[in-house]
Amino acid sequence: MKSRPMHMRLVRTPEGPPQGPSDAPRQPAPQEEAVPTHDLDALYRAYAPYVAAIAVRILGRDHEVDDLVQDAFVNALRGLAGLREPAAVKGWLARITVRLATRRLRARGLRRFLHIDRDVYDSELACAPAATAEERALIAEVYRLLDRLPAADRVAWVLRHVQGEPLHRIPELCACSLSTAQRRLTRAQSAIDKELGHG
Repeated sequence: MKSRPMHMRLVRTPEGPPQGPSDAPRQPAPQEEAVPTHDLDALYRAYAPYVAAIAVRILGRDHEVDDLVQDAFVNALRGLAGLREPAAVKGWLARITVRLATRRLRARGLRRFLHIDRDVYDSELACAPAATAEERALIAEVYRLLDRLPAADRVAWVLRHVQGEPLHRIPELCACSLSTAQRRLTRAQSAIDKELGHG
């Protein structure tokens, strides 16, 4: 029997209550359009929580998030002048964050291979306050499984099923084709289902 895709609806979100994936395009909030690209302080205040939310969901570790957020905005400074629409800033920062987080995951995989990576995932970082003990245990187990996946597969799955991005956004965020994104999602879901006994 085909297993039902897992939607992690229990994670914290920076812009409201926990949400699951949706294929409907998201509309930018009014305040996003009002942030001028030349006001760096305003951009940081507006989008740092969003960048941090993506980072912690992909990485699953709190101590790496601050550095990644800073790196994301440093990278963003190099291209701000080329952005014509303020509303494009959020998506652009998301792509930068995903790219940097993927690099960190690959570096983590190398450290693990060399047996010098001993940090563990903290499930409290991703769980919504209302999550039950059983739900928290499931999320912790899923992240332990994600640690075994290739970085690209993990990132695609987290963006889809934890961050709640619609399918059509995954290729844009991961800089790949739709077919590649779908293959990554399928591989990750199959691996998780197999380990959790859903396959």
